[in-house]
Amino acid sequence: MDTGLTAISEADIEKHRAMAQSFITRVVVLEDGAGRSGTELAGTGRRFVSTVSTGSVRKTREVELSRTVQAVRPDDQLLSIPQHTLLYRARRGLSVAMAVAEVYAKSTALEDLQAKNARSPLEGDDVATYKRLLSTAAYVAAFTFASYLLQTIESDAEAPNDIKEPDFAFDTQQDALKALLAGLDGALAGASDDHDLATRARAFATVAVEGLLARKGRFDALGAFENAHIRIDQDDFTIDGFDVAPGRKSKPLVMTFKKPDEIIGNHIAKYQAMRLAKMLMAYDFDRQLNPFVELGGFLFTFIGDGAPGTGKTILIQMTAGLINDYCQIAGVPFHYENFGVDQISSYQGKSGQNCKQFVNNVLNPRSIGFGTVDDIDQVAAKRSDDRASAGQQEITGVLMESFAGASTVVRGNCAFGMFSNYPENVDDALRQRAGARWVVDGPQTRDDYIDIFVLLAGKNHKIPMGEHALFEAQQIQKAVSVAYEEHAKPQEEGLRKVYDRFLNDHGEPKSLVDVGEYLHMIKEAEPRFTGRAIKNVTDAIKMRAMDIDLPDAWFEKPETFMGKGYDEKKAMIEELRGPFSMAMVMQEINRYADSEFRYSDRADDVDVSKLIRDAKLRERAIGEIEALKAKGLWGG
Repeated sequence: MDTGLTAISEADIEKHRAMAQSFITRVVVLEDGAGRSGTELAGTGRRFVSTVSTGSVRKTREVELSRTVQAVRPDDQLLSIPQHTLLYRARRGLSVAMAVAEVYAKSTALEDLQAKNARSPLEGDDVATYKRLLSTAAYVAAFTFASYLLQTIESDAEAPNDIKEPDFAFDTQQDALKALLAGLDGALAGASDDHDLATRARAFATVAVEGLLARKGRFDALGAFENAHIRIDQDDFTIDGFDVAPGRKSKPLVMTFKKPDEIIGNHIAKYQAMRLAKMLMAYDFDRQLNPFVELGGFLFTFIGDGAPGTGKTILIQMTAGLINDYCQIAGVPFHYENFGVDQISSYQGKSGQNCKQFVNNVLNPRSIGFGTVDDIDQVAAKRSDDRASAGQQEITGVLMESFAGASTVVRGNCAFGMFSNYPENVDDALRQRAGARWVVDGPQTRDDYIDIFVLLAGKNHKIPMGEHALFEAQQIQKAVSVAYEEHAKPQEEGLRKVYDRFLNDHGEPKSLVDVGEYLHMIKEAEPRFTGRAIKNVTDAIKMRAMDIDLPDAWFEKPETFMGKGYDEKKAMIEELRGPFSMAMVMQEINRYADSEFRYSDRADDVDVSKLIRDAKLRERAIGEIEALKAKGLWGG
């Protein structure tokens, strides 16, 4: 099993069908005797626990999955479509798991040892090796079965919180599958209807996969499976080793895409979004790395902020549309997902799980990913906000760890964007994990407002245009150049004072020492301008150094650029890049620092407005109280 596609024929799967059928009909499993009664004590919700130790006792239990599924509708002798589908998926999953384990055996010494053991008992080191590989094959079969259920069973309902982890056994392949089957049977025993049946089955598969991944370290012979890419088209089932815990089947992306020429204003944000789309397409699926990560300037996370109605949603639609079009031309998978307030759960820990699944889906190294968190200020809470729900706090923790944690690996196949109307309400540490700041301010100039009205009004009229060069102000290179030049000097008043003081003391910056002095002065004025902020500034500078417009012709055919190998892509990109200048450095420092001062000023303005409102209400209340007293209506 190599890093390429591993093919499993239908015949190799079908030969295990009889065994799989017998498993879902009736199997006998061994379970640990815990000395715990299965009957609750009346009115307590607790169970009797024997004082006599039975730790070494194992009991047998008959598991009849087909009967358990049928019992959900005991008054009907025929299975419903959901019942039949679940049993079919369970049987098919068992067959696939056995076939995958068989391929694993062929790719290791297990197959030869099995044949040797059939002829005569093994001796010496062969015994230990045989047991080790047999146990690993059992683990592979169990992981495949749980993954199959997770990908092929559909349910959007809230997962129940009473699903227990199965009593895993890895002695043999059959023991492992029987243990999972017994766990599935126990999870389905509490189903109330057909809909609940699928929900509980999917929840069990999730618990089983998580439990198996937690036990992965016990097995040291997983190399043959670790980098495997297995695809069974008939079931739309894919398993990619252990890179990402398998999620639900990907569905076609349904979104109203926008073209760049449909966005008026937002010049820098639009330009960076267009560059991000091309940058992602440099990703190499064999190396699982993007040349832009190695060369510098890759945009992994960013935050876009602006007032309501300035174009954040249309910017998301444009970015996703560009990436989707490029992926279709290149023939590679694309996954877009948005994480919103609807995924905040009242169950403890569930919001964090939902968020982690969202991150893992986008991070999947075998697809190009784009993940967005719209209204991040509502989805994730400040850690100091005691009014926020536990779910919001969980999401904040997961995003912080995923975007810049100890285990974060940036491959260059995906990017995450956070969007907000009120970025000052986002936790400082989470906001600083956004490597770039996109100011989404919509149309700004007279020309912008003429252009946007003409664009939205359409052509169903005969009103003359007048003297105006339509859309000339939206020419991306010219507009971006003007927009960047505006940041040669700070925009926010607080930063402007720091900049003026720096010029008075040191003059125009000419060296790296001057740059460091300016950064230190910003730090003294704004404490949140930390080392992470400096990293984000330098990343933005590197991105400007890579401020190369990859030719559109590279993305018209896969063989021109997107289909080339990693080294060829890297060489093509290197030919276009150049050094960064002091002007770029100052522009990026001012652009980033402006955002921090803007967020700080907004937060202060909100606090001041609240104090003013409270003072006005207090004065009004005092006046009304005095009026009531004068009429003798107060205090009676």
